[in-house]
Amino acid sequence: MIRIHTDGSCRGNPGPGGWAWAQGTEIFAAGFAPHTTNQRMEVLAVIEALSSFPDQDVEIVSDSTYVVKCFQDKWHVGWLRRGWKNSQGQPVSNRDLWETLIPMVLESQRTITFSWVKGHSGDPMNDFVDLLATQAADRQMERKQL
Repeated sequence: MIRIHTDGSCRGNPGPGGWAWAQGTEIFAAGFAPHTTNQRMEVLAVIEALSSFPDQDVEIVSDSTYVVKCFQDKWHVGWLRRGWKNSQGQPVSNRDLWETLIPMVLESQRTITFSWVKGHSGDPMNDFVDLLATQAADRQMERKQL
């Protein structure tokens, strides 16, 4: 199983945003959106990471409780049961991205797990993907090293 760290960033919320994933410091990618939210970038980072390693078992490490709890606490089960409504009866935010990510995880033949890491706590890999995502948001540029 490979470990991939992911992060999303947004300058303003909404505003210019960036996403990033990294498998160590030598293999990574980052991208951007001109007008987005932090949560959209967090979800997109995971989609991009899983898409980059389609045949491998993956542990996603994220500082986003939004992403991690969707799978660890099975938020997606309630969303689907309630017709894409959250527990307060409101439409699920970022449904378009969740409609991509949830099947990627649940219908996969590989193992995909999620772990949470506290953001801005000195974790070297979380700091690395945070820097990549922030730079992508600031510069509105993609960056890849595969």
